[in-house]
Amino acid sequence: MAENHLPFAEGASINRPPMFSVVNYQFWKVRMRIFIESIDRSSWNAIVNGPYVPMHVVNGVSTMKSFDELSDIENKRV
Repeated sequence: MAENHLPFAEGASINRPPMFSVVNYQFWKVRMRIFIESIDRSSWNAIVNGPYVPMHVVNGVSTMKSFDELSDIENKRV
């Protein structure tokens, strides 16, 4: 059987992420970004910028807020 030398081993799918292949990382990277952004743009934002962690500042000491203390805006950003 002939071996597939394309950078992707399967066709494009909207239901599952692109399969990683060592052959062409740059091509896979672009496809993965498009796949994640198509599911949820804020997920890609969290990957690029890191997660948002709401904090309390009391007497110069920062502590994480519990989920019960989050406002609606903070809850969406988390």
